[in-house]
Amino acid sequence: MAIHSFRPLTPAGRFTSLNKREGLSKERPVRGLTEPMNKTGGRNVYGRVTSRHRGGGHKQLYRIIDFKRDILDMPARVQALEYDPNRTSNIALIAYTNGEKRYILAPNGLKVGDTIFASNKATTNDFNVGNNFPLELIPPSTLLHCVELVPTRGAKIARSAGTALELVAVENGVAQLKMPSGELRVVNAKCRATIGEVGNGDHNKQSLGKAGRSRWLGRRPHVRGMAMNPVDHPNGGGQGKSKGGGGRQQLVSPWGQLAKGFPTRRRSKQSNSMIIVHHNGRKPRGRK
Repeated sequence: MAIHSFRPLTPAGRFTSLNKREGLSKERPVRGLTEPMNKTGGRNVYGRVTSRHRGGGHKQLYRIIDFKRDILDMPARVQALEYDPNRTSNIALIAYTNGEKRYILAPNGLKVGDTIFASNKATTNDFNVGNNFPLELIPPSTLLHCVELVPTRGAKIARSAGTALELVAVENGVAQLKMPSGELRVVNAKCRATIGEVGNGDHNKQSLGKAGRSRWLGRRPHVRGMAMNPVDHPNGGGQGKSKGGGGRQQLVSPWGQLAKGFPTRRRSKQSNSMIIVHHNGRKPRGRK
């Protein structure tokens, strides 16, 4: 979708640039495919803040997305493309020939009226955008999204707007995937994947323009650590933008964890064993 800016009739409008929602349906979502969502304000069951800077925002309904694509060999027609407030990508309402309706992530290039399907067998003409197959049937170098990590458990990888990964090769029942970060990992070749890349790739080019629009999304204001006093943050204090006066030289979280150049992802032994090359080009320990 294209980004459009506004005439600077207001101070906020001067810096606002948003996605044009062209082609998106203005109808309410299908009632049977929605669930109510309760706001948490970033609090856990004990009422303690576990995720800072969250609260308020517009009331939302959760759209139930079909990440498993388990209706096989039955064509489905795209009835509408819709906005989803719970994710960066848009969603598509599809209706199968038996009358059942489901939501899927809308890939780039999918239009209202198109026909898609999921199957366990394929021909060379079936690899169109939106179709879903096991990785062992898909030709190498194909761009994919909504890829499973474990067969039958639903898509876990490449679900954000504009995201796609590449199928490198399939050998001995194992598929090699090149992730958007550059990481090279393997998954079971029976895992399912959808052809194409997720749509709404211009999502990250938006400029909200004013604080209020951020509040509508449920995001509360946050203050930089360097702007605080030393008693409030490890990076606080000093004169101007300096980190002196009691503040640390390294940028850290309020609890002292390094914020730049320090890995924070927790990898299990099982996950590490599936990685061939990390996103930084290094190979895991013990792998030649």
